[in-house]
Amino acid sequence: MSPASTGASTIVGAVPSLPSVPASSAPASDSRMTPGGPGYRRMSFALFLAGVATFALLYSTQALLPLISGDFGVAASQASWTVAAATGGLALFVLPMSALSERYGRRTVMTASLGVAVGVGLLVPFAPSLGALVVLRAVQGAALAGLPASATAYLAEEVRPKALVTAIGLFVAGNSVGGMSGRVITGWVAQEWGWRVAVGAIGVLAVACAIAFRLLLPAPRHFKAGSLAPRVLVGTVRAHLADPLLCRLYAIGALFMTVFGGVYTVIGYRLTEAPFSLPQGIVGSIFLVYLVGTVSASTAGRLVGRLGRRGALYLAGGTTAAGLLVSLADSLVPVLLGLVLITAGFFAGHAVASSAVSRTATTGRAQASALYQSAYYIGASAGSTVGAIAFHAGGWAGTVGVGVLAVLGVVTITVFGTRAARRQTLVAAH
Repeated sequence: MSPASTGASTIVGAVPSLPSVPASSAPASDSRMTPGGPGYRRMSFALFLAGVATFALLYSTQALLPLISGDFGVAASQASWTVAAATGGLALFVLPMSALSERYGRRTVMTASLGVAVGVGLLVPFAPSLGALVVLRAVQGAALAGLPASATAYLAEEVRPKALVTAIGLFVAGNSVGGMSGRVITGWVAQEWGWRVAVGAIGVLAVACAIAFRLLLPAPRHFKAGSLAPRVLVGTVRAHLADPLLCRLYAIGALFMTVFGGVYTVIGYRLTEAPFSLPQGIVGSIFLVYLVGTVSASTAGRLVGRLGRRGALYLAGGTTAAGLLVSLADSLVPVLLGLVLITAGFFAGHAVASSAVSRTATTGRAQASALYQSAYYIGASAGSTVGAIAFHAGGWAGTVGVGVLAVLGVVTITVFGTRAARRQTLVAAH
């Protein structure tokens, strides 16, 4: 039986070598893109820019939460809803949007989604109240839902399998650059002109990314339109949820994002308070550590090639946990080191898990990716909300406690997958 049919092996390194290969080593009949081949660079850069715009818009308020709290006179747990609403909207709508991409095409849905999200982003600076801001952010998140699942499905269809981890890693790297640039830009702009001008600047950045994305992304050559019939969609989703491997990957994505969402929602409050008392611009610059995530995500393919997916996930979880514990220190240098480790571990784990979903699903790839993205952003919403509540109740140690529990969940699920693979190997041997 194949790994996908047994539901036991993809996450534990059943595919020993996943790095990209030269075009000459692939079958001549395979017209899909490969590194160095026609259209690959344009495609990679286009999706990189889509990733930049997605994360810049999605988390445009995260570094500004202390200022939003002060402007509207609300606590951290209330202001955090400007982040949770966006990620929650994405989580709720990613599956319906993936169904539209199966019918109307990946590029069409990605273009429309990014266009609507950019339009809403230009309205966000004019929100008259916290409630209105939360509603606009929810709509923006729902619009962005057309991008993540459609992008990974596009890559799975248009890129040769052995180059898939690397290609998805570049898309995830774009996420990290978007998250970083959005937070750094908003930090410094907000220090001078306030949070409203800052989120407006992110909207303008996203407009430029959206235009370049549409001009650069090659037309799909291997897309086959599917059905929008609810019965077909329900059957596809049910089949994916019945796959033990896919369910483990969904849970891993959610748990990794719980850590990341909690840490980066709360870190601005921690660094603007004693003993650090940093100004908003400096706090925004802290997010330059996202560059570490860019590197770790883009090299995920090589990491899997050396350690296998199981080893890569263990390493990502261990790195994240180490970062959480180091960040407990009341000194800026260890806190920064902790953020570096958390960011590197998170982006590596996310790239490995999301690419495993795309490789495992042989049909209904957009729905499989959508379920992963839904779980992932549910984790983001949970992390930002629970992390803020834990910070309010127990300070930074409370947020770290939530993160450590989530990492333990990742390790436990990976161990379970490892044992399932070993049992299946023994059964096959007999």
